[in-house]
Amino acid sequence: MLELTDAARITAGIVLLTVVTIESGGAFMVRVVTGRMAATDFQASFFRAGHAHAGVLVILGLLCLLLTEATELGGFTRWLAATGVLVGAILMPAGFFFSATGTGRTRPNRAVALLPLGGLAIAAGVVTLGVGLLTA
Repeated sequence: MLELTDAARITAGIVLLTVVTIESGGAFMVRVVTGRMAATDFQASFFRAGHAHAGVLVILGLLCLLLTEATELGGFTRWLAATGVLVGAILMPAGFFFSATGTGRTRPNRAVALLPLGGLAIAAGVVTLGVGLLTA
């Protein structure tokens, strides 16, 4: 049986509860693609990308959380390995959604800056975890 630290168990439980928000995003996407909610082509593509990234990154983030339990990392590096992807799972979809909000928007607003920040968090998390697993 896999033994989780309390921190990993609690984090995983919270993250699993957030899946409901991703499901809500799916209902929103149905309204957009069926034309029940007005959106420009740009908005529809960014909303679709935000929804897809949220789902995939939450799954990857949960996997990273579990794999961190097999490392000897401690302190900040342990936190980064365990939650870096989960931080990116917030920042990146937020960048897609927030940068596309507004009636008739055809280009991203300044919230697009969240996309590279999310990418940086993801990269830092997976690199730290990969090194942690290889050196365990």
